[in-house]
Amino acid sequence: MRIGILGGSFNPAHEGHRHVARLARRRFALDQVWLMVSPGNPLKPARGMAPFAERLASAQAIADGRRIVATAIESKLGSRYTWVTLRRLHLLFPRVDFVWLMGADNLEDLARWQRWKTIAADTALGVLPRPEHNMEALAGRAAHRLRTARLPSRAASRLAAAQTPAWIFLPAAQNALSATALRAAKSAASATGAVTIDAATRSATNGEGQ
Repeated sequence: MRIGILGGSFNPAHEGHRHVARLARRRFALDQVWLMVSPGNPLKPARGMAPFAERLASAQAIADGRRIVATAIESKLGSRYTWVTLRRLHLLFPRVDFVWLMGADNLEDLARWQRWKTIAADTALGVLPRPEHNMEALAGRAAHRLRTARLPSRAASRLAAAQTPAWIFLPAAQNALSATALRAAKSAASATGAVTIDAATRSATNGEGQ
């Protein structure tokens, strides 16, 4: 079985996450994509972070429960760092080929993650484009250190079974929506009255917030 893991705060989950999950599942030939909600990202401030149950519920709202599945497994494992989580998942599911899915913004910051080289050594990396981050990510420290492990995008369907370290940057249609933009749009809209999630999404994608 081939499973892609899209980890994140999901504060909140939104249409951009669903777009990435669907795209990754199709292009990387995955059986499932897990939306793995982090109990707490060490690189993000706690201020402004919604409760875990609320963030998990937002991920469940964009999942279909079959091909795209929201999961609290990282919280249940009691791990805060990605390398620990992935090692435990490989032990728990030895017959599963995992792909760690990330946006180019995360590749840009990957060298700041604890034991990031262990992550790359253990698990294939599928990198999706993000507006305004692609060039910096591909020229960044992690991409440079892993340059010999980069596979061409035409090999995307074989990434899950590739010998690690292995990673692919996948050129694809991009969705500019971000959780930061969505929170900013909701905050601005709620200051003038009630706001729905759809209204906030439209506002965010129209450029209100970053």
